[in-house]
Amino acid sequence: MARYTGPSTRIARKFGEAIFGDDKAFEKRNYPPGQHGMAKKRGKKSEFAIQLMEKQKAKYSYGILEKQFRGLFKKASATKGVTGEVLLQLCEARLDNVVFRMGIAPSRRGARQLVSHRHITVNGDVVNIASYHLKPGDKVAVREKSKSLEAIERSLYNSSHVYEWITWNNDVKEGTFVSVPARLQIPENIKEQLIVELYNK
Repeated sequence: MARYTGPSTRIARKFGEAIFGDDKAFEKRNYPPGQHGMAKKRGKKSEFAIQLMEKQKAKYSYGILEKQFRGLFKKASATKGVTGEVLLQLCEARLDNVVFRMGIAPSRRGARQLVSHRHITVNGDVVNIASYHLKPGDKVAVREKSKSLEAIERSLYNSSHVYEWITWNNDVKEGTFVSVPARLQIPENIKEQLIVELYNK
């Protein structure tokens, strides 16, 4: 299965929430897509269906494919701590996610593109791997010759989110991945325990 590149609003409607950020189209049609989207009576979902839906929501939110996501789960399972929380922390420590959180790109999809097109550096070196795992103290910056890109300038201008676990200096267009975020610092509306239960079946 290739990475989803279709309309983000359709996926947001599937989960009943704007998982990709502000979405005016979703606000107008915040019911499931398809012929029976507005039907009041929809069959009760099984426990497995609910767990699967939560896993899919997490994968779509972070733009991660199944093989990668399962690998992250295995890594989380082998790490000390609450497995579900560690799983989300691993997702948050991905380079594309941190580029998005810093406001360099308006979406994770856009952040992934910036990384793959070699516009981002980590500790002074160009890194073009979106799944690159950052460690506390790593410096993430816009490459010198990319600082004047209109898309980056526009995204930074419109960015208003502030996260305690990252810093950003707009003058030099460089930020720091200060620490691994605690669960309370991760704004994603994901019930990670359901994902753990699904994989542990």
